[in-house]
Amino acid sequence: MQGTLWARQALLPDGWAKDVCVTLDAEGRIATVTPDTAPQGQRLDTLLPAPVNLHSHAFQRAMAGMTEARGPDPRDTFWTWRRLMFRFLEHLTPDHARAIAAMVQMEMLEAGYAAIAEFHYLHHQPDGTPYDDLAEMAQGHCAAAEETGIGLTLLPVLYRYGGLDRRALAPGQRRFGNGPDRFAALFDASAKAIAALRADSGIGVAPHSLRAVQPEDLAFCADLAGDRVIHMHLAEQEEEVVEVEAALGARPVTWLLDNAPVSERWCLIHCTQMTPQETTGLAQSGAVAGLCPITEASLGDGIFDGARYLTQGGRFGVGSDSNIRISLVEELRGFEYSQRLRDRARAVLATPTRSTGRVLWDGAVAGGAQAAGRASGAIAPGLWADLVALDAQQPDLAGRVGDMTLDTLVFAGDHRAIRDVWSAGRHVVRAGAHVNRAAIVARFAAVQRQLQALM
Repeated sequence: MQGTLWARQALLPDGWAKDVCVTLDAEGRIATVTPDTAPQGQRLDTLLPAPVNLHSHAFQRAMAGMTEARGPDPRDTFWTWRRLMFRFLEHLTPDHARAIAAMVQMEMLEAGYAAIAEFHYLHHQPDGTPYDDLAEMAQGHCAAAEETGIGLTLLPVLYRYGGLDRRALAPGQRRFGNGPDRFAALFDASAKAIAALRADSGIGVAPHSLRAVQPEDLAFCADLAGDRVIHMHLAEQEEEVVEVEAALGARPVTWLLDNAPVSERWCLIHCTQMTPQETTGLAQSGAVAGLCPITEASLGDGIFDGARYLTQGGRFGVGSDSNIRISLVEELRGFEYSQRLRDRARAVLATPTRSTGRVLWDGAVAGGAQAAGRASGAIAPGLWADLVALDAQQPDLAGRVGDMTLDTLVFAGDHRAIRDVWSAGRHVVRAGAHVNRAAIVARFAAVQRQLQALM
């Protein structure tokens, strides 16, 4: 794992530097960073810190393309998609889920992510019966991470009810359900699985949403997490806002900020339904807003108020959520473009000193590391060597330097610009392809055919 990288330009914590030598230690951390050096080691064009994909439901990758036909409902929405997702879940086995997770992780690495925070709520058998090993499904994510080399923060999800009225879980939700005692046991088993993986792996806790847990469950989750990260879906759909306000007397973001110890350890996913006051309050809490622009567009969630949020010092990261399309640059592009469409303006998220692409990349890298509780997020000594190198042979990048490199990557580029990726020093993407691509793709394709025959 030790090695020496040399880049014509690299994005360091204090800005762009030229002729940068980066050495990696045996553990996979960055040992030294030295600008203005002679070429040595593996020669690269542009070296960037690689972000964490902070929100993923890996199993949904196998649903991509299966939910785009109009059903019997007069209006297709998030809620009709959700019913199809529950139906799909009736057929997934642990072997299926592991093959899908490996495919997802591989695609994330090839897209430029170095790590993943997996929001893991598929715990049990289709009828809700636990597996003999409560962490059976969690073990599948760990096995996939062992094969792909991605950095994994596992987020076991507490999911108790079918709604704020505490109704029982519907048939499609039974695989998710746990009471506090069984969830604590599941968390402990998952933590052991993570501890056996690699030093850069981690675990957190995820109360699913205000619809699926009760107020007292948030304190339980916070206690269980200790100093680890806490993730939660929040304020994704208008119907959700109405339900929460009717049951709890306040809108979701307002209620959470007033009633939970929201801090830098929290990552709140989506938040596409906020008032200006809520946007400011969330920004000032120190929590990370977990944005998933591709999925939010796919499901018709709404537009996150990014311009206001960043002006107030808010922190954000990006994730691929439903994994209908895994593309880091498209998530970043979609975030900015949603602001432009709403405000009828350009370069909405840019600042006087940083271009749009730079703001997006810096935010995703820092926010993703914070949300995953991962010692990464910059090319700096002591941090995990989560790195991405761009392909100098891509014509769009020819002659581009500094922030314009990122602007070109985000607004004119795609995954073909990603040449090499390191996750905690593991060189897992080389010349644009994952080192285990063939086997992972073949296994996933076989699972796809099996599932398609069952639907």
